[in-house]
Amino acid sequence: MMFTLTEVASLNDIQPTYRILKPWWDVFMDYLGLVMLMLAIFAMTMQITKDQVACLPCLEDPEGASGNKPDPFPQQTTPAATVGSTAMTSTPVDSKDLPDEVVHELHVVHQQMPAVERKYANQPQPTGVRTNLDYQQYIFVNQICYHVALPWYSKYFPYLTLIHTLVLMVSSNFWFKYPKTSSKIEHFVSILGRCFESPWTTKALSETACEDSEENKQRLTGASTAPKQVSLEGKDEGANVNSSTPMLGVKFSADKPISEVPSSMTILDKKDGEQAKALFEKVRKFRAHVEDSAFIYKLYVAQTIVKTVKFILILSYTSTFLAKINFKHDCEPDIKQLTGYRKFFCTHNMAFMLNKLLISYMALILIYGMVCLYALFWVFRRPLKEYSFEKVREESSFSDIPDVKNDFAFLLHMVDQYDQLYSKRFGVFLSEVSENKLREISLNHEWTFEKLRQLVTRNTLDQQELHLFMLSGLPNAVFDLTDLEVLKLELIPEVRFSAKVSQMTSLQELHLCHCPAKVEQTGFAFLRDHLRCLHVKFTDVAEIPAWVYLLRSLRELNLIGNLSSENNKMIGLDSMRDLRHLKTLCLKSNLTKMPTNITELAAHLIKLVVHNDGTKLLVLNSLKKMINLIELELYSCELERIPHAIFSLTNLQELDLKSNNIRTIEEIISFQHLKRLTCLKLWHNKIITIPSSIGLIKSLESLHLSHNKLESLPPALFTLPKLRHLDLSHNSITVLPPDVGLLHNLQHLTMNVNKLEVLPKPLFRCTKLKVLHLGINALTVLPEAVGQLVQLTQLDLRGNCLDRLPAQLGNCRMLRKNGLVVEDHLFDTLPVEVKDSISKETNVFMSGL
Repeated sequence: MMFTLTEVASLNDIQPTYRILKPWWDVFMDYLGLVMLMLAIFAMTMQITKDQVACLPCLEDPEGASGNKPDPFPQQTTPAATVGSTAMTSTPVDSKDLPDEVVHELHVVHQQMPAVERKYANQPQPTGVRTNLDYQQYIFVNQICYHVALPWYSKYFPYLTLIHTLVLMVSSNFWFKYPKTSSKIEHFVSILGRCFESPWTTKALSETACEDSEENKQRLTGASTAPKQVSLEGKDEGANVNSSTPMLGVKFSADKPISEVPSSMTILDKKDGEQAKALFEKVRKFRAHVEDSAFIYKLYVAQTIVKTVKFILILSYTSTFLAKINFKHDCEPDIKQLTGYRKFFCTHNMAFMLNKLLISYMALILIYGMVCLYALFWVFRRPLKEYSFEKVREESSFSDIPDVKNDFAFLLHMVDQYDQLYSKRFGVFLSEVSENKLREISLNHEWTFEKLRQLVTRNTLDQQELHLFMLSGLPNAVFDLTDLEVLKLELIPEVRFSAKVSQMTSLQELHLCHCPAKVEQTGFAFLRDHLRCLHVKFTDVAEIPAWVYLLRSLRELNLIGNLSSENNKMIGLDSMRDLRHLKTLCLKSNLTKMPTNITELAAHLIKLVVHNDGTKLLVLNSLKKMINLIELELYSCELERIPHAIFSLTNLQELDLKSNNIRTIEEIISFQHLKRLTCLKLWHNKIITIPSSIGLIKSLESLHLSHNKLESLPPALFTLPKLRHLDLSHNSITVLPPDVGLLHNLQHLTMNVNKLEVLPKPLFRCTKLKVLHLGINALTVLPEAVGQLVQLTQLDLRGNCLDRLPAQLGNCRMLRKNGLVVEDHLFDTLPVEVKDSISKETNVFMSGL
């Protein structure tokens, strides 16, 4: 059974899409292999159908005793036979049964017989054994001589050619078939084809071309009118600055102004957009999967080396046997006892054809080997395990296309040999800028102006507020909300404020919660002059946008995140000297010492808030320079005493030391030097006693001592003439001293969650009381004197042991039911007219609230 050319050639078939990974030398070697395959099949066909030898006995027998020669043609036998029949018989053969070639040879021999007979007429008769050598005997002799006299290479050359060719073909495409490489290659080719044909690729490259044309136009018309760069270092704006220097999180370039893309180019079908997003994800995962090894590269190198070694082997031994393929051969089979002749003279009818075919095969192999050597040179000439998109980055606007390595790089090098356009278009899907542009288009398509307008709400300060959460970017339609006052952005990975932000003339407050924000130069100029309040929540200090420190009109800055290094030794805040109008600074972090940079704000900062989340604040020396500070809050700083640095703040009016570890406040005596201190908050600590020196703080108007461990109150506490607000809730106080009546200006008294059993009557002399909270105590009676508190608006009595409420509550004309917190059954003990009076809602009361 024979192989057809189509069946054998299928061994060299690969998927048509794999052609992009076959450089010109692999394609050329495939064609050479196909030609060698055709040559091998042709040689095999010729050999199977035409290969034969024809042998004649030599007329001189060196072993004859008299030297006489035997009759070479006893009887009338045919001297030639074809290979293929091995039967031996003495039956006469009719010439009609012979092939035409044999008949022609017999005719020639018989014509020569008279001359032979005359030559040997006078010779003695041969002494050899006379045999009746007929046609079948010659067939036997030819068959024996075919295997004895004919060189093995003449017999097996076509088969060797076929085997060598098949090995070379397999070696050429082995990396496409091997399981560990074929899956990666198939995946790569699939992704590459989709990226090449993706509408997003065309659109992205079109935008690049648009930007390039705008750039050229700008240069032709004179780009010298472009705005100058702003320097992060605060240097002269006219100084020479490199155009590629990052500024405010993006690159500002005088030679490359921001150009608007035509609206017709921003249209992208939603389905195409989703497919492009999927491609970005596939490329990202494929890169992570392939870049970790170089197995494909090693396998390709190995198969190229195998082909080169194979070429050298074939060429070396084939050239040796080329000279042994001859037309004439001497045959000495060991059959004299059968034929009477020891030596035969044979001709090989395929010798000429085999010689030419072998020369052709060697020429093909030589060309094949030269191509293999070139392939090896290319493989080892440069590092194919690294691929740079530098040229693509220069030609496009996607300057962030990363360089790749290992198998990913090698596959791209192979693609470049086919067509460099593939890698250029593929690079679009490696660029984060390109991915961000795609997200931006999809985002703007989904978040229209009408949809955003529906999300605008009013906050507690009656400001128009918009809160956007977990979007892929900032929709352009946001900039069309010109009446928006507060913008909150949370968990948005790409926030970019374009020049259109200048339309938001009412914007004053901005929240950036884990949103790395970039701003264009024109947009920054607007924010710098109009933004008043900024909240930035981050994970690491490096995430704080650099332009934050340049907002010279900013009044309030809130930084929430990790401001300390790993060793808590260095605070990573940039210079704040440009925040010339900053009044309030809030740091919610884990500081171990006060940042030295905040001293740059000493001249104008009036409020400082430090929320330390339980980290112990050890060094506060920087506070001494904050001489203009009016409000200071140190929350959860693990302070055990009142810091001495605070006593230098002569302008301080409000001090809040909430949620610390303060047990004693003996240092409070030093507060007498803070003549302007009006509010002192020592709540949520572990204070046991209040020293008598509290009476020296004559300016104190509000005192918060809730959530401590107080059991008694010193008389000096009630000598504070200006005290209006006193919060002693959540303690263990059992007795409220009668001296409380001395606080004539007291308006707010909170004693919730204590152990009070009796209220002193002097308490009700504080006729300015508006708020009295006595919930969750042990009170059994509410004195009738409560009626003297005519300005009382809130009274909390829940959770006590009261049996009834005094009717005198009706004298508290400002008290209403929503301000009276008491159990229903106690409220029912009041007279009907009192209940009606308390339940009555008047416009006067509501306006008072």
